[in-house]
Amino acid sequence: QVQLVESGGGLVQAGGSLRLSCAASGRTSNRYIMAWFRQAPGKERIFIAIINWSAGTTSYADSVKGRFTISRDTAKNVMYLQMNSLKPEDTAIYYCASAPRGRSTYTGASGYDYWGQGTQVTVSS
Repeated sequence: QVQLVESGGGLVQAGGSLRLSCAASGRTSNRYIMAWFRQAPGKERIFIAIINWSAGTTSYADSVKGRFTISRDTAKNVMYLQMNSLKPEDTAIYYCASAPRGRSTYTGASGYDYWGQGTQVTVSS
């Protein structure tokens, strides 16, 4: 089992920054890959960024590349998402997720077994 708890969401003006945190606990074998997804009202949950927990390698969706940075602190078991140059279209509930090794895809929500409760990010224009 893995427990994930997000924090750090809020209301920010366009062009501003926020840092989200995801505190993780539980089996590290279920945290081979950790990711951030987001879901806007009436839309599907979409991939934002992923990180290999042990290696630290990362990948991003094109929509956030160059603006968002995913990172982790393995000593604290916390994953972060630094979001800069925020836009109104970044408004969504942001979720962290984890998955074990061996999934066919890590950019779709179906690849993940464990999810946090979500944190709201609202960007005003």
